[in-house]
Amino acid sequence: MAYSFTAPKRTIIGKGSLASSADYIKELGRKAFIVTGKIVTKMGTVGILTDMLVNVGIDYVIFNDIVGEPTDDMIATGVNAYKQNKCDFCIGIGGGSPLDSAKAIVAMATLGGEISDYVGKEISGNFPPLVLIPTTAGTGSEATKFLCVTDTKKNVKMLLKGDKLIPDIAIIDSSLTLSAPQSVTAATGMDALTHAVESYTSKKANTLTDVYALSAIKRIFNFLPTAYVDGSDEKAREELAIAAYEAGICINNASVTLVHGMSRPIGALFHVPHGISNAMLIKECLSYALDGCYDRFADIARVIGVATAEMSDEAAAKSFLYALDEICKACEIPTLEEYGINKEKFFATIDKMATDAIASGSPANTIKEIDKEAVVNIYKELWK
Repeated sequence: MAYSFTAPKRTIIGKGSLASSADYIKELGRKAFIVTGKIVTKMGTVGILTDMLVNVGIDYVIFNDIVGEPTDDMIATGVNAYKQNKCDFCIGIGGGSPLDSAKAIVAMATLGGEISDYVGKEISGNFPPLVLIPTTAGTGSEATKFLCVTDTKKNVKMLLKGDKLIPDIAIIDSSLTLSAPQSVTAATGMDALTHAVESYTSKKANTLTDVYALSAIKRIFNFLPTAYVDGSDEKAREELAIAAYEAGICINNASVTLVHGMSRPIGALFHVPHGISNAMLIKECLSYALDGCYDRFADIARVIGVATAEMSDEAAAKSFLYALDEICKACEIPTLEEYGINKEKFFATIDKMATDAIASGSPANTIKEIDKEAVVNIYKELWK
């Protein structure tokens, strides 16, 4: 079987890569629309970028109205600002929300209409050049053709996609992640782990995504607990930045599966950060999928050193679940109840969440077949 493999047109990676990217960025346009968040701006990270732009003679406008996870209203405001300021390319800098928003803004500035019009369609067009610079290590948005935006009218987190959303330049500078707080480190690290594991156990996995996925999984198991305890550990931050990018490449080409499909509705309805909702779900979802591909989960267990070659695939796969539980504990991932979600409200929305999860298409990529009834049961299991 033949596979198509997509990635950013250019990736600049390594400590100090933002400063090294000036010659490439100045080729993209004359006025940059910088999409970010207020915290990233306040911390001075955006200032590093703008100083570099000034040095190479590029004008810019800062749009830092992305608050929390992006909504259709935020995107519409950003599109208006982009057009009014007559910008000719876009730079997203920050966590997954600004990066996803930058993708949405360049697309909608060209296409027009409502972003919800493009759910279930391949987003395509002659979009302005796009640069994505992550300041967290997890979402992988800097490498992907996907974005998530909440539809405020339907209260649904929309997954949108298109090869044209892949950035022209991805800049992976781990020094920008050193200031990420513990909670963000845990959420984004678990998000990247989920991307990699789901990609490796997806029906769409292929030879190249397998290489990236196993590499990312090994890095995350080795270095996420370290970075969680000591955010100033430069080696751990560098390894996690690489892993997040690797895992992003994976979902670009092999997609995600059950965990992400079930996670998005929790995020939309209960406002749980995406990486945390993934982590809340991951063990229960993968426990369901385990007997669909013991061999794939066994591969992961052996790569991270929790199973031997002599162990059966089933035993090795179960060792992986134990290791998964341990890394969640190390990162202090809360349960739904510990997070403060009301059980009655949660159970009242299970049918809607299950419907939305199946409709997203992600669960269908799971090697083991899954239907709405199984999704409902997994949601219920989260409270045991």
